[in-house]
Amino acid sequence: MPSTVVTGCAGFIGFHLASRLLRDGYRVSGLDSLNDYYEPALKRARLALLQGQPGFSFLQADVADREAMQRLVAEALPEGVVHLAAQVGVRYSVQNPRAYTDSNLVGFGNVLEACAAAGVKHLVYASSSSVYGASTKVPFSEDDRVDRPISYYAATKKANELQAHVFSHLHRLPTSGLRFFTVYGPWGRPDMAPILFARAILRGQPIQLFNGGRMRRDFTYVDDVVESVVRVLARPPEASGGEAPYRILNVGNSSPVELEVFITTLEKHLGRKAHRILAPMQPGDVVATWADTARLEALTGFAPRTSLDEGLRRMAEWLVATEAAGAGRSGPP
Repeated sequence: MPSTVVTGCAGFIGFHLASRLLRDGYRVSGLDSLNDYYEPALKRARLALLQGQPGFSFLQADVADREAMQRLVAEALPEGVVHLAAQVGVRYSVQNPRAYTDSNLVGFGNVLEACAAAGVKHLVYASSSSVYGASTKVPFSEDDRVDRPISYYAATKKANELQAHVFSHLHRLPTSGLRFFTVYGPWGRPDMAPILFARAILRGQPIQLFNGGRMRRDFTYVDDVVESVVRVLARPPEASGGEAPYRILNVGNSSPVELEVFITTLEKHLGRKAHRILAPMQPGDVVATWADTARLEALTGFAPRTSLDEGLRRMAEWLVATEAAGAGRSGPP
């Protein structure tokens, strides 16, 4: 039975990924701090579903805890590690940059050290489309210049790519950094627009549309993200021609959607109208994202393709059922 460590296993993507790996016959050692950045009840509900499955073990710890991270990897002896734990959120990084330093910079350094010491065969980690900053060149390519971040969150994610390259070069640790583009779906993060808007619409509350609603996002359904991660995990980069075993890949739907189209589609599947409030652009935010996924497809034979209509239908069905169960305000049962 292959062994994998998944950090951030009680998070949105981490939960879906760990569930998939367990179904595929992996032994999964999960780590999560279960912090209160958003509803801990939601994280605990995800975790409860994982803990009921054979092959899953869990350690509650922060990746910034160096000893805990080293112990987890040393004891699990995983072939691969998928590092998804991070302090997330572009806007929150304006208010509390220290949280990003601790989790995203110090924490990732601990992950790299633990993987190198244990001889892990492949480290796959979450980067972000936010590294592209305010670039107006679309679609975003992995070859684009990304040294002008406009949020501290983005800066930490670009720093992670640089940290990974050093360990790939010095320790020959194979690393793959995945730049995720606006992931959505069932069990999604309540601080992100898809769930935030859907909940507000269901409850008859107004939604704020920043930049007057003139935004475009490359919305990517979570199952497509998980499929991408699983396929990349099975294909570690190799050192060749003096180059480090290192790669960066975009993971997006490669189909940017106007925010108004997103909301209209959500209204259709929820059966209710949204009360829109136009608001100014927020610091650190970007107007548009769009992924070039040619490299991902060339490597794995797969690229995200779930339509927004289908993805929002599935998300809306889950959320409506959750709200009907009376648990929507504190996290799903």
